[in-house]
Amino acid sequence: MGTVTGPWKQLLLNALDSNSHIKHSSFFQLATIGSNGRPSNRTLVFRGFQDNTDQIQINTDSRTHKIEELKHCPFAEICWYFTDSWEQFRINGKIDIIDASNPDPNKIQQRQKSWFASSLKSRLQYSGPSPGLPCLSEEPLQVFVDPSTGPVVAFCLLVLDPDQVDYLNLKSNQRFKFTSGLNVNVEKCWTSESINP
Repeated sequence: MGTVTGPWKQLLLNALDSNSHIKHSSFFQLATIGSNGRPSNRTLVFRGFQDNTDQIQINTDSRTHKIEELKHCPFAEICWYFTDSWEQFRINGKIDIIDASNPDPNKIQQRQKSWFASSLKSRLQYSGPSPGLPCLSEEPLQVFVDPSTGPVVAFCLLVLDPDQVDYLNLKSNQRFKFTSGLNVNVEKCWTSESINP
């Protein structure tokens, strides 16, 4: 028997809530596959769920290597460990890249909403030098962003649409695998299975 909403989402929301006193609880690792076939991993910040869905939002710079990697292979996995509650979530799915060139008006609106939900300090980093390139100056570049202006070209919204979640609770020694599929109405549907830790 399946459910339309991901039952793992409430487990994740509970973990975020019970670990909210720990600043790094909103950080997770995102693994992608490079065009050379090798894995690539980095730490990112959870920016919430897409409106009333189980899709995870991630802000990033369109000039980073992860964008080319995701264009080559759109599948990725999040690994998220909560140090206080001893819970791990491995969230596997496909990522949609919503950058300045996206023609879909609804996606452009999502990108703008995510931009304005970010702090001004966070927005400033998208106007700086390209990430990963050599520094050309010893002095930090002074950048300015008008708080009322929409997203700069380098700002990119990634939306991970999960299709499998592996949940491990080390305190209770329980592990569950959640898998999505389509129901008879061709709607996303989740099933869960208890598996050995």
